[in-house]
Amino acid sequence: MVQFSRVCLRKFGNFVDNIRLYVRGGSGGMGLPRLGGQGGKGGDVWVVAANNLTLKRIKDKYPQKRFLGGAGANSSVRALKGEKGKDLEILAPVGITVTTDDGRILGDLNAEGERVMVARGGPGGTLYSAFEPSKGQTKNIRFDLKLIADLGLVGFPNAGKSSLLTALSNATPQIASYAFTTLKPEIGKLMYKDYKQISVADLPGLIEGAHANKGMGHKFLKHVERTKQLLFVVDVSGFQLASKTPFRPAFEAVQLLTKELELYKEELVSKPALLVVNKMDLPDAEDKLQELKEQLQNPEEFSDLLPDDMRPKNYISFRHVVPVSATTGFGIDNLKRCIRESLDDDAAMATKAIHQERLQALRQTSHEHS
Repeated sequence: MVQFSRVCLRKFGNFVDNIRLYVRGGSGGMGLPRLGGQGGKGGDVWVVAANNLTLKRIKDKYPQKRFLGGAGANSSVRALKGEKGKDLEILAPVGITVTTDDGRILGDLNAEGERVMVARGGPGGTLYSAFEPSKGQTKNIRFDLKLIADLGLVGFPNAGKSSLLTALSNATPQIASYAFTTLKPEIGKLMYKDYKQISVADLPGLIEGAHANKGMGHKFLKHVERTKQLLFVVDVSGFQLASKTPFRPAFEAVQLLTKELELYKEELVSKPALLVVNKMDLPDAEDKLQELKEQLQNPEEFSDLLPDDMRPKNYISFRHVVPVSATTGFGIDNLKRCIRESLDDDAAMATKAIHQERLQALRQTSHEHS
């Protein structure tokens, strides 16, 4: 059987699923000893969930990633009780967990408007503190996108995603024969000989126009964000969604799926991805696979096959292209091996990145103290 091109490894691409921030509550204001005046309390720092926001956008907008609450006002003859410092709100995407650097969970933000305090402002100076104010709390915190699975299966209805999940894992999805086959994410677990487990989510079937919220569109695409990598599944012979829509060969199916992800949120296309070419037990499958692989080597050359509005801005270079037959079990072991390799590679890169980030933070701290 065909050996698959190991396509270039892209470092995380632009998809960001966790970021680290520095937060500090505002300092309190000075008290006024001769009149017993009280300084204002420093402002608190809050994280507030907002829709239509991504971690990448926060990273781009605040490259320094430092957030400070306002200082409390000093007590004065005119205002014996100093005014409170201004609170600071950091807007964050729905579906994140906020943790401290050592992994303690400060809160989960599951719906728009939910909030969690991450750094308290310092108290103002009073008689009890000899009128000296206190500094606000200082912390490094992390925003982590809560993943529903390591891998998300992406494919048009009838590409055989549910059968593939059954062949790969211990999940038993209910398979129906109508266009919207899977209505809620079905999570399967892949088990390896060394007891490693990898979770795979079969998400509701994607249809053309999903980004415009036809069918289950947005629900599906929202779940795609919450998986580490993507597993595209196409039928080697192509597909036709309904009698009214045109027949699409496998190459077009791949590009249409890419376009749907891109139109919903461009950074999704930069997630690491593998391509599964299913139904290899069908006649002429081998020839069609060869044709698809040639087209994927030079997608620009073949893009004139697609209508203009269906051409993705960026073509995905798949880490592996794996032919399988979910019905006969052909290629399933090879697919499990490729999945494991792809996730292990990323885990190694992520660990390296975290070490470098910590080293940098240590250097910065020692530099500030020296």
